[in-house]
Amino acid sequence: MDNDKNKDKNSQAQAIGRLKWANRQRLQYIEIMAFYTGVVTRSDVAKTFGLSDAAATKDLNLYNQIAPDNLIYRHTVFGFVPSEHFEAIIADLSPNTALPMIANNLTIVGGAEPQHLVYGIPVEPLPLPTRLPNKEILAQIIRATRQHKKLHLNYLSLSDRHDDELKTDNTRIIEPHALVNTGLRWHIRAYNAETFDFRDFVLSRISDAAILEIGAESSPEFDDNWVERVNLKLKPHPKLNERKRQSLLLDYDATDGVIELQVRGALLAYLLQRLSVDTTEDFSMNPNAYQLVIVNRDEIEPFAEWIFN
Repeated sequence: MDNDKNKDKNSQAQAIGRLKWANRQRLQYIEIMAFYTGVVTRSDVAKTFGLSDAAATKDLNLYNQIAPDNLIYRHTVFGFVPSEHFEAIIADLSPNTALPMIANNLTIVGGAEPQHLVYGIPVEPLPLPTRLPNKEILAQIIRATRQHKKLHLNYLSLSDRHDDELKTDNTRIIEPHALVNTGLRWHIRAYNAETFDFRDFVLSRISDAAILEIGAESSPEFDDNWVERVNLKLKPHPKLNERKRQSLLLDYDATDGVIELQVRGALLAYLLQRLSVDTTEDFSMNPNAYQLVIVNRDEIEPFAEWIFN
């Protein structure tokens, strides 16, 4: 039996090795789409790669030939869903790889020669700590979001109401509608059935998640802070010298001495944090660390009250 499995694995590896790069891209997409969203259809493949339905069907058939135990066709969704024996054969399904692909709307990561610099320019990222759940939890979150379903989760939260006491055994029923990348961590934006409002949940604090076969009752258009766009106006910190102020205005492509950015109301506080903005009324923070201040504080404060406290 083990010999048969080894032969199948070798045959599979050889089939993958013979794939042309274009085919490999599409099969990787099929694998990521199936695992993370819970379903991949012919129209998904055709639309993403600009193929005919016949060509998309050919790719799905090819994937099923190489990995016959991974996908199951479901008539109810007119597509393929991952089987309970699903195992990635082409794609890297780690959240570190998958989330940037989803965020940047990419169909591939890497290349046939991973050590080759495609554009000839090395890019060195900062070694930021990993703050993500495992791929099984992330898949449940993304499936619930895409399929507009309720999601049951265990959430580890910090409660300001109890002197930042760490709250455990906290189960929630949420209705997620969007992922948020603040640059330092990932959130899921969702309606919280317990508090009857929309809020953010940090992905790394979700210890368990399970999609429920119950449709979401909320909708993103009812998330007022998400829908509303806020016009944030900033300027260089007044305690900086003239040379530094002029440099900042140039860095941010300011107009008439003001830096203007439009952001969703729900994301305003994260943007202020990311830009290291001095949020005090008297500009009392260190100007070398917090180089920008807010011009239209009265207009934006209602959208980010917690960051001004």
